[in-house]
Amino acid sequence: MGPLLDRLRAGATLALDLALPATCAGCGREGEPLCADCLPSLDARLQEPPGVPLGLPSDVPAPLLQLEWCASFEGTVRAALHALKYAGERRLADPLGAAIARRWARVGAGGDVLVPVPVHAERARERGYDQAELLATSASACLGLPAVALLERRRATVAQYSLSREARAANVGGAFGLRDGVPPRIVRGRWPVLVDDVVTTGSTLAACATALLDAGALGVSAVTVARER
Repeated sequence: MGPLLDRLRAGATLALDLALPATCAGCGREGEPLCADCLPSLDARLQEPPGVPLGLPSDVPAPLLQLEWCASFEGTVRAALHALKYAGERRLADPLGAAIARRWARVGAGGDVLVPVPVHAERARERGYDQAELLATSASACLGLPAVALLERRRATVAQYSLSREARAANVGGAFGLRDGVPPRIVRGRWPVLVDDVVTTGSTLAACATALLDAGALGVSAVTVARER
């Protein structure tokens, strides 16, 4: 089904491009979802060393081994993520996912499967897609790693941006688990890399990592498009 779905997705994207040409999320220029002038903003941290070296004291939320991101959550990057999440501009998943892949290829300490951080099923139905799945699929094609939706959000949670640091952890605690039908043996012994759009405190990523470790993962890392400080 994978190749067939890829062809269907490509056909749908082509039809959308013909019916409604993209406009750059950064500057509004017609032609591409991110134009050549705005695209470099996604690689703001590409040449920097790993944000959190393994084994050193850091602000990586336990139990993650490594947390990476491509750029700060501002300007063009913020506009692009908002367009993907709230304006239905799925075409942005390709350049954003490719940026994730470039950053991870440069500084990732390991990992053998990309795992999107899931939105709640109701939210996915409202949007018609899960933006983290789109990002993981795009990054997968660049990295040569499989992207597998192993997790589900078992209960709806309050939007994290509206909560304090302490409340965020409580909000997502126990909210994630393996999807129905995913046997633990699929996770056991693997090193998943969580993929999401934005990280702030890392509470959501930590909750997802806990669910994967409980299922037998050796370790869990994470990479996002942006980080909000």
